[in-house]
Amino acid sequence: MKTIVYPGTFDPITKGHIDLVERASNLFDRVVIAIASSERKNPLFSLSDRIRLAEECLRHIPNIEIKGFDYLLVEFVKDCGAQAVMRGLRAVSDFEYEFQLANMNRALNPKIESIFLTPAEKFSYVSSSLVSEIASLNGDVSKFVTPNVESALKNKFA
Repeated sequence: MKTIVYPGTFDPITKGHIDLVERASNLFDRVVIAIASSERKNPLFSLSDRIRLAEECLRHIPNIEIKGFDYLLVEFVKDCGAQAVMRGLRAVSDFEYEFQLANMNRALNPKIESIFLTPAEKFSYVSSSLVSEIASLNGDVSKFVTPNVESALKNKFA
């Protein structure tokens, strides 16, 4: 059984994230969406809220699991029995940072591979931080997130 871990803060989960999970689910037997606690980043939503929102957005995909974590990613990947980490690349600007992370993860555990997917073109400019900023200014984020996430953002900024 081939398992891949898709880590991130998912604060909030966007249609770009969903696109990547859907495509990964066609390539791997099991996809673990690993939602990082990331308290240092001061997330907008709590870990439990981010897990709930992701579960609601991704329930249509049968071969996924959604888990929160707050420790070293390579250890989490090992605990999940996964062989690889998936990361999304939206633009060339993402590559340098993701390349650095992939090499660091390889240095920490050479058995874990990094796989990169690009989102559909219509989501290539969508990021959680931009979505949150637009929502904080009462902008329309319905093109970028699912209705449950849009509602959660409206409640957060009400």
